[in-house]
Amino acid sequence: MDTLANVAHGLGVALLPINLLYCFIGVFIGTLVGVLPGIGPISAMSLLLPVTLSGTPESGIIMMAGIYYGSMYGGSTTSILVNIPGEAASVVTCIDGHQMAKQGRAGPALGIAAFGSFIAGTFSLVALMLVAPSLAGIAIAFGPAEYFSLMVLGLVVLTFLTQGSMAKALLMACIGVVLGLVGLDSITAQPRLTFGRIELIDGIGLVPVVMGLFGVAEVLLNTEQAIKRDIINTKITQLLPNKEDWKASAGPVTRGTLLGFFLGILPGGGAVVASFASYALEKRLSKHPERFGHGAIEGVAGPESANNSAAGGAFIPLMTLGIPPNVVMALLLGAFVIHGLQPGPLLISQNPGLFWGIVASMYIGNLMLLVLNLPMIGMWVQLLRLPYNVLFPLIILFTIIGVYCSSNNVFDVHVMIAFGVIGYFMRKLGYEPAPLVLAFVLGPMLENNLRKSLILSQGDLMTFVERPISAVCLAFAAVLLIGPLLPALRKKRDLVALDEGA
Repeated sequence: MDTLANVAHGLGVALLPINLLYCFIGVFIGTLVGVLPGIGPISAMSLLLPVTLSGTPESGIIMMAGIYYGSMYGGSTTSILVNIPGEAASVVTCIDGHQMAKQGRAGPALGIAAFGSFIAGTFSLVALMLVAPSLAGIAIAFGPAEYFSLMVLGLVVLTFLTQGSMAKALLMACIGVVLGLVGLDSITAQPRLTFGRIELIDGIGLVPVVMGLFGVAEVLLNTEQAIKRDIINTKITQLLPNKEDWKASAGPVTRGTLLGFFLGILPGGGAVVASFASYALEKRLSKHPERFGHGAIEGVAGPESANNSAAGGAFIPLMTLGIPPNVVMALLLGAFVIHGLQPGPLLISQNPGLFWGIVASMYIGNLMLLVLNLPMIGMWVQLLRLPYNVLFPLIILFTIIGVYCSSNNVFDVHVMIAFGVIGYFMRKLGYEPAPLVLAFVLGPMLENNLRKSLILSQGDLMTFVERPISAVCLAFAAVLLIGPLLPALRKKRDLVALDEGA
């Protein structure tokens, strides 16, 4: 009964006209950035992070969440019709989705992607409502030592799952932690790493950093790449999958939903890992694996369900523990902090309207996406024809306006441009920005919990191994750090893609 009362309370918040408007804006923009190749949810959320400052915390975070799960929907449209993934989680959908489109079955492919996404999104929300309050109750027992060890584990898992050199990923994480320490010491209030600049007393802003690393750097990278667009020009008909399509897709949708949800909860997992894992699972279980890659609808249904379910699952560690499992959730954590809120075990009890309002808005947003995706396919196809020499300068313009409006400080614009150039060279040299951003967000909390633990234990480092939860987290992190030295684990790690959503 308590859950039903909380859901009713959340619906009361989500159905407020202003929150409905922000939810629609979020899912619409999410679908748009999912459709347009080369932008991705991280870039879009970075660009619109300053906009969240103008409204209430509920409105801003509802919009940011809408962009994330909306992009999971929109990415399938580009993958199926153009054979270019709108965002990273839809890479796998290209394999069979575009083949179906070439065979004149674009309608069923788009239909099963939309319905599978809706089913998976609904399941993840129900699970979020059931799991989050219970997990928050357990998390209250966590002390500074447990939080420190859990954050260390999260950073190590993300670097382990990063494609490429783990040494480079760890280096990026270390740089992110150092950047997060710029400003006033949280305990002694002494300035550090400010180099005498007054602008750095409050630290480096999250908005210019992420807009530079993901917005500006992404544009710089895309301008030097010739993106070939093979748009399906035939009229799209019969969006509703037939009986045979549903029969073939029921199992993949179910398995993809469950697999995606659990992978979404894990640090560093997320939508990309979930979609690849789902595709591999369906191919392994299929009686006719040779059909995959030649237009098998199971190759669309499974991954599309998995990436949407993972998007919902990722909210659980953020909302209950205050720890983002991936870089997109790190941006959402930044939105919470900007509004003076701290996600964690006390969020549900102290701000029930915010938590349940966000959950209810996600269900409403899923309904909106079902309406947006199927009837408006024609409009999204036309948007795919937008020339990039018009699109990319507009993105740069919006980033500059957004950063300046968030702080009214030209210094932040300079920071954004600097991180844009740094991000461009990082990508060219094989250094990925996701570990840096996640460590930048977690760095101050990591340091704060470390110092609190040492103060409480009077400087005894054994406190981290004497507490069972802390010891388990640190042991697992140590195994992952040593793992790449073993050939078998290195091979497995090389198959995993990073969930950068770009």
